[in-house]
Order: sequence, then structure tokens, then C-alpha cells
Amino acid sequence: MGNQQVIAALYQFRNLENLEEYKEKLLKVCTQHGTLGTLILGNEGINGTVAGNREGIDRLKETLLALGFNDLEYKESFAPLGRTLFYRMKVKIKKEIVTMLVPDMKPNEQRANYLSPQDWHELIKDPNVIILDTRNIYEFHIGTFRNAINPNIVNFRDFPAFCEAHREEWKDKTIAMFCTGGIRCEKSTSFATVTNLGKKVHHLKGGILKYLEEIPKDEGLWDGECFVFDYRISVGYGLEIGKYEQCYACRMPLTPKERESSLYVKGISCPYCHSSLTDEQRARFTERQKQITLGSCAFGVAVN
Repeated sequence: MGNQQVIAALYQFRNLENLEEYKEKLLKVCTQHGTLGTLILGNEGINGTVAGNREGIDRLKETLLALGFNDLEYKESFAPLGRTLFYRMKVKIKKEIVTMLVPDMKPNEQRANYLSPQDWHELIKDPNVIILDTRNIYEFHIGTFRNAINPNIVNFRDFPAFCEAHREEWKDKTIAMFCTGGIRCEKSTSFATVTNLGKKVHHLKGGILKYLEEIPKDEGLWDGECFVFDYRISVGYGLEIGKYEQCYACRMPLTPKERESSLYVKGISCPYCHSSLTDEQRARFTERQKQITLGSCAFGVAVN
């Protein structure tokens, strides 16, 4: 893998104090080895995605273990050298590592029932099970599990209200929740468990990505592709890179046909947001795309 970048996506719910000390140590090791991306720290744990060379990612992982993060949900993928993935390294301190705006949540203590991809696969064949997608509209748009319910949310913080609106309907049901890699389900299923939403709540361990990695396509119950928060934009079974690219104005994943539209301008607009952009937004996005292009050219990096 010496000719590739390593992408590490990680999270762990864990009670943390002295966040500035964690920030300083993590930023130092990433800066020393040229690792780029974002890590988010909060009193409830850590979440983030970074990219770098093998040594840099290994040193970061060693530092995390030394800081007590010994139960990380951790995944690696790879990208060719020269592909722009991140432009800087940021370690942010926030109130929540994934924003839900529900006070006193403790996902590391209040957990639902984890299911392996194979056990999940068998469970969701039951037509009486409520299969609940916890992701955003634009993620649901390109793929989901067969018979899954779309919460029609733009932000994850809207998810609890959606659940509350269906509390009476689901009170005697088995609920199976899923998300991309698992972190949103840690909080959504914790919320459902603590508030007694449904009779039994299940969580797809490792998320959609683990399911697509382990379940063969000819047996799978996933339709479409899965949006991912890195350069791939979408993946399919076997984690093969999909056909979508993303509009960086509104974040909507776009098919090749949608990118042929006259309303699609790379980095600025697409058919979904073109008519809703203000002049100020259009000017800001145009300048941002210009700086990305100039910066990429300055470093001899291919612009994606």
C-alpha cells in the first residue's frame, strides 16, 4: 500500500474530560506526519475521518490507544496518491460528536441490541419489522434497504421528532435501525431504547458498509448505492466505488446523467439547487471552486 493514501474513519463513545489536552496531542501527532482531515472531540467521545501515509495513520492509532481509546469502531480504505482528500488538519471540540440535541444521552451505557450483517439480513426479511433509515434525505435518495422507512430529514437532530411522531404506531413493534458506519445508530438506538420506542430495538453493527462488505450482491436486500463521506461519494456491494459524484453546494449525490445538465456547474450548482441559490452563495461557491482548482494545480494534484 506504499503507493496509496490510507483513509481512517473512526469513532468511540466514551466519557471524556480535559478535551484541550486530547486536542493538543492528537493535532501534534497528525501535524508531525502530514495527516489531514477532521477529528471531533466531545465529552461523549471522538469521531472523525483522516487520511495520510501508512506511518502517519499508524502513529495516530497508537496515540489514540495510549489515550484510552481501546474500543474504537475503526475502518480503513485507500485512495491513490495525488488525489485530493482533505486540505488541512482540524481537531474540533464540540458539545456532541454527532449532533442530536437530546440532553443526557449516554450511548456508551444505553445501547440497543447489536446485530451482525448476517443476523440483520435475516431479521429484515420479517415484514412485521420496522426498518428505519436514520440518514438524511440525500443519502436515502441513492440507496437503502428494501422496505426501509425514509425519515425525510435534512439534519440528524430532526430524527428524534420523527420517532416521537410514530411512537404510538410503533409501540408494539420490533425496530431495526441502520446508518452508514454505525455512529448515528449508536445515538438513535440509544434514544429509542431509553425512551421505550417500540418493543425491541436493533442496531446494524458496522452499518451499511459492513453489510455491503460481507453480504453477496445476489443475496443482498440493499437496493442502489450507499453514500459515503469521502472521495468515493458512493459505494456498492463489495465496497466497489459507485457512479455518483456530489454537488458541493447542496450535497446531493448526482448521477452521470444529472451531471450532464446545463444546471450543473462543478462546485457551484446542480439541478437540485440551481434555482434556490442566492447571488451571494453563487459568488462564494465560485470563489471557493477557483481556490480549490488553483491550490490543486499549485501542488500538482489532479482536480476531481
